[in-house]
Amino acid sequence: MITKIHHAYDGKGWPLAFLIEPGQGLDSRMFAHVIEAVRVPRAGGGRARTRPDAVLGDKAYSSKANRERLPARKIRAVIPEPRDQIANRKRRGSRGGRPVNFDAGAYKGRAAVEQSFNLFKQWRGIATWYDKFPLTYRAASPFTHA
Repeated sequence: MITKIHHAYDGKGWPLAFLIEPGQGLDSRMFAHVIEAVRVPRAGGGRARTRPDAVLGDKAYSSKANRERLPARKIRAVIPEPRDQIANRKRRGSRGGRPVNFDAGAYKGRAAVEQSFNLFKQWRGIATWYDKFPLTYRAASPFTHA
């Protein structure tokens, strides 16, 4: 059994959501589930927010459904558009629509997500995929014990 980890982190590298699914699935399919699982803690205590200010995703999450879901929840999307989508939009001309609004400066903050994930993968069982059960992934997370 192959598993895939889907996660959402804040700008400081702390986890907001952590989901595991069979590895054969598409990343984009889990986007809605990850967004629904996000809980942003409040500084002074109280109930966690369920809506982040922005989502910085990679090109795998650049679908029309995902892009429509975020503004509906008043979340800013910072997701680059893949080359094939750009080419299809340009090929269609004026019917192709407008280019997506992409903030390259804000996207640089995505490095914190990659660094957090790399820290998590330092555990040998996950890096080599020896342990393939969701309970093992959650137990190995360096953030669950903080």
